[in-house]
Amino acid sequence: MTKSLNGALFGMCNPLLDLIADVKSDILKKYNLKDNDQILADETHKGLFEDLLNQYKVQYVAGGAGQNSMRVAQWLLPPNSTVYLGCVGNDEFSRQLKQSASNDGLHVEYMIDSSTPTGCCAVLVQGKYRSLVANLAAANNYKMEHLLAEKCQTLMESAQCFYITGFFITVSPDSIIHVASHAAQKNKPFCFNLSAPFLSQFFNESLLKTLPYVDVLFGNETEALAFAEANAFNTKDMKEIAIKLSALPKVNQNRNRIVVITQGADCVIVATKGNIQEFSVAPIPSDEIVDTNGAGDAFVGGFLSQFILGNPIEDCIQKGIYAASVIIRSSGCTFPKSNDKQ
Repeated sequence: MTKSLNGALFGMCNPLLDLIADVKSDILKKYNLKDNDQILADETHKGLFEDLLNQYKVQYVAGGAGQNSMRVAQWLLPPNSTVYLGCVGNDEFSRQLKQSASNDGLHVEYMIDSSTPTGCCAVLVQGKYRSLVANLAAANNYKMEHLLAEKCQTLMESAQCFYITGFFITVSPDSIIHVASHAAQKNKPFCFNLSAPFLSQFFNESLLKTLPYVDVLFGNETEALAFAEANAFNTKDMKEIAIKLSALPKVNQNRNRIVVITQGADCVIVATKGNIQEFSVAPIPSDEIVDTNGAGDAFVGGFLSQFILGNPIEDCIQKGIYAASVIIRSSGCTFPKSNDKQ
């Protein structure tokens, strides 16, 4: 008998409303932003969101890295397979977020912070690249008591697999450890993402506290390199970095850690038990590429949609590549409502 997937995939991260716009290079220069980077907004970005809204045509899409991955996973899974936690404000942006998530079939249990506006993310698209600047706002205020509430504990206990992004380390590291500890005790897979280079550079201690619980670790080449540099791996070779990551101390000895490193259009590297596998990525014609925003999130969502079914790693990777290829052909992390579940 096929196991029930109702609420099987449980995610936590920072729910944000994406403000997506095709921009000119001058706005990147004005705020000292890099192509294909992701950072948290600080005092130097105060005028960015106002400039974006005033100077460009903005598209609003439900976002946040973890929420994107969960939306994509749900797109590829039977109804009601996914649940997602995070913090939002009590405003029109939060209502848009919840409606958008519901339209995609994602069950959200947001914590509501009425004193703070819903977080948003400036997605500055230039050609086929994007620079992300996140203003966490309410997303930054998630509290452990929401996770410990009976409803959320029931959702956590009934889940079969967990996914949390590294971004959540800056918000509620105790919530991450609570979920990760439950996963280890119950021998449920706990999946995690390195998410951005700045996390290894400035929050390395929290990362090192989380990694022993991680069964599946995701990251792209720049994130993996940043972690390697922060932790004296003394190599820039992606295969060596992947193997070193897979060999770091681990709490749940019943599962071998799987490390998945994406490299854009180059091959995906997978390391486990000291072994390396490489999976080629089919090239996408340049005239079909809309933008790369959300491609990494989509890859994770595609991967998890097969991983939770117990399918081989090869199938997980291929579904991840497929999901990313769909999102790259769209503006932001959006996808067609119909899906052939190929």
